[in-house]
Amino acid sequence: MEIPVYIVTGFLEGGKTVFIQETLESDDFTKDERTLLITCEEGMVTYEKEFLSKVYTEQVEINCEEELTEEFLASCQIKYKPDRILFEYNGMWKLETLLTVKMPANWEIVQIINLVNADTFPVYLTNMRSLVIEQFTNTDMVIFNRCEEMTPGAAYIRTIKAVNPRAQIYFETKSGKPLEVEEVLPYDLDAEVVEIADQDFGIWYVDAMDEPKKYVGKTIKLKGLVYKSDKFSKGTFVPGRFAMTCCADDIAFIGFISKGTKEQLPMIEQLVNREWVMVTAEVRNEFCKDYRKKGPVLYIKEIEYADKPEEELIYF
Repeated sequence: MEIPVYIVTGFLEGGKTVFIQETLESDDFTKDERTLLITCEEGMVTYEKEFLSKVYTEQVEINCEEELTEEFLASCQIKYKPDRILFEYNGMWKLETLLTVKMPANWEIVQIINLVNADTFPVYLTNMRSLVIEQFTNTDMVIFNRCEEMTPGAAYIRTIKAVNPRAQIYFETKSGKPLEVEEVLPYDLDAEVVEIADQDFGIWYVDAMDEPKKYVGKTIKLKGLVYKSDKFSKGTFVPGRFAMTCCADDIAFIGFISKGTKEQLPMIEQLVNREWVMVTAEVRNEFCKDYRKKGPVLYIKEIEYADKPEEELIYF
């Protein structure tokens, strides 16, 4: 029988303990099942023994990453025989450590949740970007708490979606109420030709990946760096940009497959990698063998050579 494993991670004062307490108190989560709670740090809020007993939960504490071993987890299974596992994971530890350790055969990770304090998030993102991005890359759900009306939620969504398009993202006010974040795009989607400014390429790319149907039938105009591959069909290339999501070692090329007409074929054949072009194209959402799935494909209407943008690298 499968034993579900839930991982709740985030930095100190991110609200992990309160979230877990509320989850354990929920009738939808706790009935008569035995829960093993493995805590990896001592936060500002602690678990009372009386509370844990009431929600059929045993707590085990570990103090360093090195204790998180196959032998330790196996001993937990033997000693506590839990119906499910909850990890309150230390945000300063690499999530990869937990994801790669060999767990008992019937343990199965079913959800990873990241709790974020909106007040301190900018500091962590600036000073520990690689660690923050690693958490977002693997998470299923991100909950920003302690939010205010001025919290730049749309920017945070783009940061996460750039590395993990499948992540669900929620915002809560300081009183715990849901906060709706409206995405304000820096271009006019209702325009006859949607012009994507050089600095907005990343915003457009992430949004089109997340909601491709929004762009179907739209004509867009953008500047991109040519990428061609021998694996592409004739008349096909990617006008994209190099983007940095984490650090200099994490720079990646992003863009969508673009297909030209027969008339454009001679020019496209002459294009070489890393040339800058301005492309006007219609967006379709269809299966593409180069993606191995359905996604945005650009059908070129016009193409011309262009000067490189003032800032060649884009950031999330």
